[in-house]
Amino acid sequence: MIDLNQMGAAAKTAAKQLAGLSTAAKDQALDAIATALEANVEALLAANAADLAGAAASPAKFRDRLRLTPARIADMAAGVRAVAALPDPTAVTEAGWRNHAGLWIEPRRVPLGVIGIIYEARPNVTVDAAALTLKSGNAVILRGGKEALHSNQALAAVIQAALAATGVDAAAVQLVADPSHALANEMMHLNRYIDVLIPRGGAKLIQTVVQTATVPVIETGAGNCHVYVDATADLEMATRIVVNAKVQRPSVCNAAEKLLVHAAVAEQAVPALAAALTAHGVELRGDARACALVPSLHPATAEDWDTEYNDLIMAVKVVDSLDDAITHINAHNTQHSESIVTNDYAASEQFLQQIDAACVYVNASTRFTDGNEFGFGAEIGISTQKLHARGPMGLAQLTTIKYAIRGDGQIREA
Repeated sequence: MIDLNQMGAAAKTAAKQLAGLSTAAKDQALDAIATALEANVEALLAANAADLAGAAASPAKFRDRLRLTPARIADMAAGVRAVAALPDPTAVTEAGWRNHAGLWIEPRRVPLGVIGIIYEARPNVTVDAAALTLKSGNAVILRGGKEALHSNQALAAVIQAALAATGVDAAAVQLVADPSHALANEMMHLNRYIDVLIPRGGAKLIQTVVQTATVPVIETGAGNCHVYVDATADLEMATRIVVNAKVQRPSVCNAAEKLLVHAAVAEQAVPALAAALTAHGVELRGDARACALVPSLHPATAEDWDTEYNDLIMAVKVVDSLDDAITHINAHNTQHSESIVTNDYAASEQFLQQIDAACVYVNASTRFTDGNEFGFGAEIGISTQKLHARGPMGLAQLTTIKYAIRGDGQIREA
């Protein structure tokens, strides 16, 4: 029987230790985790094989996200070492100032405390989350999906053994080994111990956590992303960007799901873009104007414009103006990543200013919304909300501010 209150209390205790650890001590623990992953490849693969056997009837893209290989485990270890090499946000002293009363006020970055993460099939999230929370001085309680239970248990055991071997409280990284909805619901209400909850997965999971939790939530992930081809776009550039944004890895949240094309170039651009996409196996759905230009397109439904496919499917719409494109995107997007292809500087600036999303691109693929690509080294997720953190969440976004104020006897008179 899993006692979440007991896990929470242990995490609180571990968080206090972590907050006081030096950067060198945290980096030593991270290196021990990486080494332990490399030393336990066979055990990890055996655990993963049990999960894959249980997912035999699942779609190929799902099994691929679930699968561990020696190369993927090596990548996990390399990722942990990359996090160790990053600057420690809690070791940075930010600029202070002296106020009118002579008080020295200094903002300091401190850990959030205990982070809860509820996530789905990808077992690499277990390692990424452990590394990022440890480096930023936070304890973490992980609740993965039932599909990856054996893999996550094996990974958590390896991580905890490595932590204990370096003198770090093993409760700094804990896994809820019961993937039931009841335990997940209880975790969403563990306000006494969990300081912030981060859901990672599909739109349904994220919305369930956002709507159910009483613990503060950082909303992440769902990506109904658009590429808009403007009237002045270079068609060759637009084709490269659209194909990359849709095809390179269609199952992830920063893949493009929708294509908007300005009516002034639609007659040439829609058939050319459709041909390039279908050559890569993309199923295209279009509005009436797009279907008139390319009769092989399937008619899009109203539901299509709000759907994150995570697959080789894309919906195409012809718009009359930049304003129409912006209005449509803001009405249907998930505030994740949006891109314009244009040679008009004024149009690019209007798009950047008026699109409501965490990441807005000019002449580039949406696939760059990623902690590594942004130079953060790694990420805990892509925040699509506006409070505390937005966009790829690296180490700094897993901390908050504490003000340290020094005086020499000041009192406030009024």
